[in-house]
Amino acid sequence: MPHTVTVDEFAIADPADAWTRAGFSVDANAVCRVGSVRITLVGRDRGMGVVGWSLRGLPQGSVDDLDGVPTARSSAAAPTPATHANGVTAIDHVVMLSPDLSRTVDALAEIGVHPRRERDAELGGRAIRQIFFRLGEVILEVIGSPGTASEGPSTLWGITYVVDDIEATAAFFGDHASPVKDAVQPGRRITTLRHQQLGMSVRTAMISAAYPLSS
Repeated sequence: MPHTVTVDEFAIADPADAWTRAGFSVDANAVCRVGSVRITLVGRDRGMGVVGWSLRGLPQGSVDDLDGVPTARSSAAAPTPATHANGVTAIDHVVMLSPDLSRTVDALAEIGVHPRRERDAELGGRAIRQIFFRLGEVILEVIGSPGTASEGPSTLWGITYVVDDIEATAAFFGDHASPVKDAVQPGRRITTLRHQQLGMSVRTAMISAAYPLSS
C-alpha cells in the first residue's frame, strides 16, 4: 500500500511573542496549531526561518534530510485546530526554493511524493518553474530555475495561510499587510505580510479560501 506523506510540524526559529502579536494563538509550549499542522516556535537560537519539518507516513528507512531540509519522522495524530484572531484557518501552501529542480523532484519521489502539476512563470524578470506536490492538507510548491542547476540545499522559504475573510484579515494587519489583490488561483484574493515588521522571519501571505460561498 502506498504511503500518504503529510506534514505534522514546521519548526520555525521565531519567538512565540512575535506570532502572538501577529494574531496567532500560541500554546504554552510554543506550539501554534493551524489546521492539521503544528508550528513549533523554537526561538532565534536555532537561526531564522523554517529550520525543519516533521512528516507523517514516511516509508521505512532513515530520513533525516530531504534535499537539504532537516526532516523528522512523525506518527503523531493531527492536532485540534486553534482559533486565530487574524482569521487563519489552515495552511494553503509552503514554498520550497530549490537550486536543482530535478534533484528535488527525485528526493521527493524517494519518499513516495510525486508532482501533481507544473507551471512556468517569471520572478523578478527571471524564468522560474513551479512544481506542485500534495502533502495532505498542505500543498508543497517547489520553485527553481527550469534551465540551470547548482549545488546547495533546498530551503523552506515561505508559508501562505487560508483565511475566512481576506478583507478582515488585511484590516487586522493594517500597514503590516500589502493591499489585497487577485491571486494567481482563479477566484481567490491574497495579501502579503510585512513579516519582518512583526518580528517574524518567514515570508508570509494570507489567501482567501479556494471555494468561497456564493452570496
